[in-house]
Amino acid sequence: MGSGTGSGTGTGERLLNVVDVEATCWEGQPPPGQVHEIIEIGLTVVDLRAGERVAKHRLLVRPARSEVSPFCTELTGLTQAEVDGGLTFADACRVLAAEHRTGLLPWASWGDYDRKQFTLQCQRSGAEYPFGHRHTNAKAVFTTSYGLRRRPGMAQALELAGLPLEGRHHRGDDDAWNIAALVLDMAGRGTGSPNRSSVIIRLRKVTD
Repeated sequence: MGSGTGSGTGTGERLLNVVDVEATCWEGQPPPGQVHEIIEIGLTVVDLRAGERVAKHRLLVRPARSEVSPFCTELTGLTQAEVDGGLTFADACRVLAAEHRTGLLPWASWGDYDRKQFTLQCQRSGAEYPFGHRHTNAKAVFTTSYGLRRRPGMAQALELAGLPLEGRHHRGDDDAWNIAALVLDMAGRGTGSPNRSSVIIRLRKVTD
């Protein structure tokens, strides 16, 4: 997908990576010998100061210890043949760090599943963890921002915020794009100032 993050002074202070992953899944428990593995990584770059989504990226990842089930294909649209052409997980982590500065920029995801899955899979495979420590659980922040008692799914949150669901739900790049819209919505609710980055910076990390 396209990029347009810019490289001016202070750019890193206003950019946020929004990440969503899809993993191998089954209607019940994994078959013997198989484990949940990331097969798609969606990443949207948000310019918090401008209040805009400025880039949308997608990486396909080839699973090493699992296969894409019919249930997974129905949910995500991904097939085994498609992910067979993807990167290894270790290479995907290197691409994230080298091309998307994931170790330097703060990042957000909807809930804490994505962070935990990256952590677990890096531990299992020996791949280097590609992210820094500045993570925001956007689902928890949205729940607080809207005064909700229960944490909503992404689609429900979009409906509550009056935002459209763009693209296909459970597709990594589309979900990251939609979550980024929710992040900007929260930033807008948090301040009347055009400089919204301070709102996100003040959000403390909350985990599921």
